[in-house]
Amino acid sequence: MTAIKQEDLIQSVADAFQYISYYHPLDYIKALGEAYEREESPAAKDAIAQILTNSRMSAEGHRPICQDTGIGMVFIKVGMQVTWPDATMSIQQMIDEGVRRAYGNPDNPLRASVLADPAGARKNTKDNTPAVVHFEIVPGHHVEVICAAKGGGSEAKSKFAMLNPSDDLVDWVLHKIPEMGAGWCPPGIIGIGIGGTPEKAMLLAKESIMAPVDIHELKAKAATGAKLTRPEELRLELMEKINALGVGAQGLRGLTTGLDDKVLDYPCHAANLPVALVPNCAATRHCHFHLDGSGPAKLEVPKLEDWPAVTCIFFFF
Repeated sequence: MTAIKQEDLIQSVADAFQYISYYHPLDYIKALGEAYEREESPAAKDAIAQILTNSRMSAEGHRPICQDTGIGMVFIKVGMQVTWPDATMSIQQMIDEGVRRAYGNPDNPLRASVLADPAGARKNTKDNTPAVVHFEIVPGHHVEVICAAKGGGSEAKSKFAMLNPSDDLVDWVLHKIPEMGAGWCPPGIIGIGIGGTPEKAMLLAKESIMAPVDIHELKAKAATGAKLTRPEELRLELMEKINALGVGAQGLRGLTTGLDDKVLDYPCHAANLPVALVPNCAATRHCHFHLDGSGPAKLEVPKLEDWPAVTCIFFFF
C-alpha cells in the first residue's frame, strides 16, 4: 500500500496550476515553431510569432500566458493500493484547496472566473473554486493527475451532436470548424470524442486534448505502411482537411488551423453515434504528474532556449 499525504496532493495541484499559467507544454511550442516556419501568410505568420513571443515572455517573467486564466479542471486516477492516512478532506476538497492556493498566489495572482449560481446571480466564488474533477479508480500504487486550465473562449466553441450511424462524421467536423471562427483562438488542438453516451463523448473529447502533440509521429507511422486503427485514420484525414479549410492562426487565413487533432472512442448503442468536438486554444495549459508517496510532484522547468527564434511585427493603432 502507498500512503499519500493530504498536503502533497494539495501542494502539487497548487504548483501545477501556477506552472501552467506561465509555461506552455514544450511539445506545443515545438509544433507551433514548425508551423511558423511553414506559414506563407504574413498576417498568420505574425500572429504565430506573437503567440510564441508572448509565451517566452510569460515563461521568463512567470506571468499568465493569457488574461483568461481558465477554469480549473483535474483528471485524477487513484490506484486501488493507495491510502490517505492523514486526510481530513475529500479528494475534491484537497484539489479545491490546491486551486485556491494557486489562484491566490501573491507572487502571480490569477484571474478568478468561476461563478456560482450560474443560471441566477452568477456570483464570483473569488478563488476559482470549485474545480471540475473527473475521478477514476484504477489498479496500482500511485496517483496520476492531469491539471488543466481551460479558457472560456475555446470552451464556448465546444460542439456535440447525436448523429445517425450512417452520417458522415468527417463532414460534421468540417462543417463545425468554420462555424467556430477565431473565437477558440487557433492554432490549437482539436479533440474528438466518439461513442458511448452524450456525456461520455464530451468527456472523451475533453480528455483527448490533454495528450502530447504527436501528429508528426502518426504521419511517420503511416508513411511506413503500418496498419492504423480507425481513430488514427480519422486523425490523419481530419488534420489534413481541417487545415485545408484555411481558417489559420487567429482566423487570419493560413496553413495551420490545428496543430494536432485527437480522437478517442468508446462502444455505443447500435442506434446512436454520439460525437463531440472540444478545441484547446493557443493557451493550451495542462500538465501531468504522479504521486507515489515520496512527496509533492516535482515539475520540470523548461529552458528558455527551447523557444524558437521568431520575428514579430507589432501593429499599433
